[in-house]
Amino acid sequence: MEVIITKTPLTTLAFLILISQLHQISCSTPPKKTSTRFILKSCQTTTYPSLCVKTLTPYASAVRKNPLKLCTTALAAAIQGTRNCSAAVSKLSNQRGLLRREARAIKGCIGHLKDAVGELKQTAAAMGRLRDGDREFQWANAKTYGSAAITDAETCVDEVLEGKVNPVVKRKIRRCVAGVEKLMSNALALINHLF
Repeated sequence: MEVIITKTPLTTLAFLILISQLHQISCSTPPKKTSTRFILKSCQTTTYPSLCVKTLTPYASAVRKNPLKLCTTALAAAIQGTRNCSAAVSKLSNQRGLLRREARAIKGCIGHLKDAVGELKQTAAAMGRLRDGDREFQWANAKTYGSAAITDAETCVDEVLEGKVNPVVKRKIRRCVAGVEKLMSNALALINHLF
């Protein structure tokens, strides 16, 4: 059964803003030393600091020393990474020779990855509302949705393990999802340390 995520205009708008920011950031001038130092220092609070630095340093000139921009950039990277992983797992589900139980497990995994994308978009929407009023409430929402996205990624892997999927396919899915979980974890760590 395929899970369909309903896109509300607000979450879609927040996602489009994040993607637009990411594009503008990638086309900007070379990073300044202070911006890079800010990213290096901020990434030390994450679970995967070297990945954090590698992911965010290209956007240093746009992030500057703005913690909110740092969080939204990390979040945009997690959203894009999760979409890419979902597409890669979808390709694996079309392989010939999969048993019915394997195909069902992989489709379940894809559904969880799509849910994770939706939750990351909701995280982005909450982050976009931090300046609108009840900052603590929106910050709590962002953290909740970010945690839910990580749980969905973990559940995706559990589906594959329980479905006794071909070891080669299982390895590919685990590698893909592990990379996504690291991006999500880093974004959530930065969000947790925002205030």
